[in-house]
Amino acid sequence: MPKQTPDIHEDESLIRAYQNSGDMQVVGVLFKKYMHLVYGVCLKYFKNKEESQDAVMQIFEKLTDKLQTQEVDNFKSWLYVLSKNHCLMQLRSVKYKNQQVTKDIDSTHVESDLLMHHNDEPLLEEDLQELEKCIEELQNEQKRCIELFYLENRSYKEVEEATNYDLKKVKSYIQNGKRNLKICMEKNSER
Repeated sequence: MPKQTPDIHEDESLIRAYQNSGDMQVVGVLFKKYMHLVYGVCLKYFKNKEESQDAVMQIFEKLTDKLQTQEVDNFKSWLYVLSKNHCLMQLRSVKYKNQQVTKDIDSTHVESDLLMHHNDEPLLEEDLQELEKCIEELQNEQKRCIELFYLENRSYKEVEEATNYDLKKVKSYIQNGKRNLKICMEKNSER
């Protein structure tokens, strides 16, 4: 357990050094510490060594951009979420392309399944984009708590520690943030 604290501090100082300098070697050192975990996540989703290796490199490229613009408190957790989301988006993309090929081949259907079912990927992508816009519209406290709790999979206690809000406030911000997101998404779906 004592070893974990220096690692978090080391990660934070590497992130700051990269953000200040843009030095790819610095972010490379940081990424190398967790590359085996990223590869494991990719292998879990793709079940293919080559695809997983490609995904690891793509995630590194995303990482270099996102670290310049995002605040990261717990790099390991943040990187896990980034990796998982990358894999899921790749799988959705492949599934969507396969559906498009099937649609092109089977031109006897007047309406595509893609347009008939709300749970299909193109609509899901639109929903995800709308959700991102709605998150941006939240008050700062709600936005921060929602991002930490849902996007970074942090516990209430971890959100409390990361934000310095007391636990009751954290729970309130998350609850109100969820309600405001639901209202925003419903309003956008009516357009």
